[in-house]
Amino acid sequence: MSPSLQLADALVAACARAARRAAGHLLDLQNEQGFWWADLTADTTLESDFILLELWRHPPQNGVWNPPTRPLIDKAVCSILARQLPDGGFNIYAQGPSDISATVKAYTALKLAGLAYDDPRLSRARERILALGGLQAANSYVKVNLSLFNLYPRKYTPSIPPEFMLLGNFIYEMSSWTRAIVIPLSIVHAMNPQRPVPAGFTLNELFLSGVPLDFPNNEGFLSWRNFFLKADKLLKFWERHCSRGLRTRAIRRAERWILERARYSDGVAAIYPPMMYVIMALDLLGYPQDHPDSVEARKQFFSLLVDDERGFFFQPCFSVVWDTAIASYALGDSGLAPDQALRRSADWLLTKEVRRKGDWAVKRPNIEPSGWYFEFANEFYPDIDDTAQVLLALARARASNRAQQEACVRRAVNWLLAMQSGDGGWAAFDVDNNWKSLSYVPFADHNAMLDPTCPDITGRVLEGLIASGVERVHPAIRRGVEYLKRSQEADGSWYGRWGVDYIYGTFLALRGLRAACESDREAYILRAGEWLRSIQNADGGWGESCASYENHTFVAAPSSPSQTAWAILGLLAGGDTTSNSLHKGIEYLIEMQRADGGWDEELSTGTGFPGVFYLKYHLYRNSFPVLAMSSYLKTRNPNGADRT
Repeated sequence: MSPSLQLADALVAACARAARRAAGHLLDLQNEQGFWWADLTADTTLESDFILLELWRHPPQNGVWNPPTRPLIDKAVCSILARQLPDGGFNIYAQGPSDISATVKAYTALKLAGLAYDDPRLSRARERILALGGLQAANSYVKVNLSLFNLYPRKYTPSIPPEFMLLGNFIYEMSSWTRAIVIPLSIVHAMNPQRPVPAGFTLNELFLSGVPLDFPNNEGFLSWRNFFLKADKLLKFWERHCSRGLRTRAIRRAERWILERARYSDGVAAIYPPMMYVIMALDLLGYPQDHPDSVEARKQFFSLLVDDERGFFFQPCFSVVWDTAIASYALGDSGLAPDQALRRSADWLLTKEVRRKGDWAVKRPNIEPSGWYFEFANEFYPDIDDTAQVLLALARARASNRAQQEACVRRAVNWLLAMQSGDGGWAAFDVDNNWKSLSYVPFADHNAMLDPTCPDITGRVLEGLIASGVERVHPAIRRGVEYLKRSQEADGSWYGRWGVDYIYGTFLALRGLRAACESDREAYILRAGEWLRSIQNADGGWGESCASYENHTFVAAPSSPSQTAWAILGLLAGGDTTSNSLHKGIEYLIEMQRADGGWDEELSTGTGFPGVFYLKYHLYRNSFPVLAMSSYLKTRNPNGADRT
């Protein structure tokens, strides 16, 4: 046997051993009920917002702030300070630079919690804020939150009028997460609470001298930005002189909307920001603290808190369906999981299918409800990405009730087909949510006003539909393929909306195209493989920074297990089964594996709002390498990962 063949055989054997260890580790993490559920973490803004919420819930008495939750606030302070950067600021992703909005939030929270003005940690944060443009440079949601306590002039914050509830289906042209945030916030903003702060507390030191507080406008007179700024002035006039009866009617409609969506869900939209604003809104609407809706709102919000040996932090939401679908699919596809473990996961996933209509039905009223959400319960918001991933998992696992599983899959397939947008792609929650003009409203700087189609979800949907029996010649599949061809970047990559970033988008686009039987000899697929090989790190792995979103092009980062696994999966899907790049990627995963079969990962590789909010999925580093290594082994022998 030649030396090269011996080396290749040794790599296959080492990969098979690593895959078995990884699968065993992943199986050990499965809950006895059948699901997987790992932490989902973000940046310090959640803990900072928590402290501001406590100021709302427990206002100062005679100018002195002594909330009953002081022990939790002290823990939040320690959690925030532990992540302060050497330059005094706070970032929004691991190894990222200081972010003005995150730093303003942290400074406010730390000062409220009692850090002295001349405390070196507060002083460094203050200096960093001023260097980044002062409080004026923070995003609109920071300013709105501060204005509720008269810490930022209300007239320089965006108007968020509840009257948009009276404009028919207008609210459904915003992304699902935006409407979930702004509807309870519109109640809070309309009632202009001006809550008290501790005696003498201000943020005047954060305003940069000479910088105006007006909304910036770099778009010119004849632009959507200018239109909405003029509209904001009219709205502010309306707020001063509006019909009280009309405003009351709008507030009551918004109230009914949020109460309805709190049913069958772990809070409104089951994500942190709306859950926080619902607490505030119910308070202003006069709900007593012991009212069932108030009790439930606080219960759901505080369920996001982790306070144990892992540390003190808030999760932005629960990722249990997502974690389960990815882990189950990786194990099922690998052939390394016992049928019983996969059966338990399939049984659990079937219990989470949505069977009632939600916001998506506004544009698709005649479709039978189905799909899956992200969390433990979020019935109004099944999402397309989770649904496609669950279908992939169910294609590799057999539930106890086969007939129930088949019926569930049929409903989900029909729902996914109905949720295809007009351009041939798929978005996260809605269909044709693409009124680009709304991106210019003053409160749209969270960079998530819309829910447009994206290559990463489209690629996963194609793979999920085809794995569930949809023919490759189906018109929806062909339209999805054409969408991916049109959306490819000039360098051969694809944009990833929900994972960082071009590596994520490219691997999912390639997997969708392979499932659709696109030839790996096509020039556009060859370009994608060449791009993946060109960005490989010297250590054999792949890594990408969240800065890619701001630069609109790939920005390298240290290698990470999840992104290396994505790149390997992309190469394999593109027909590369022999390159040195592929082998070095496998070697990286083997070398970086811990003795227990898992991996460590520091980088944030998940995306919430590009450029604004990033996520760290703590199961990614263990699930995706299982899929990558087992997929590689399948190219070497029919028994795949079972090879010794």
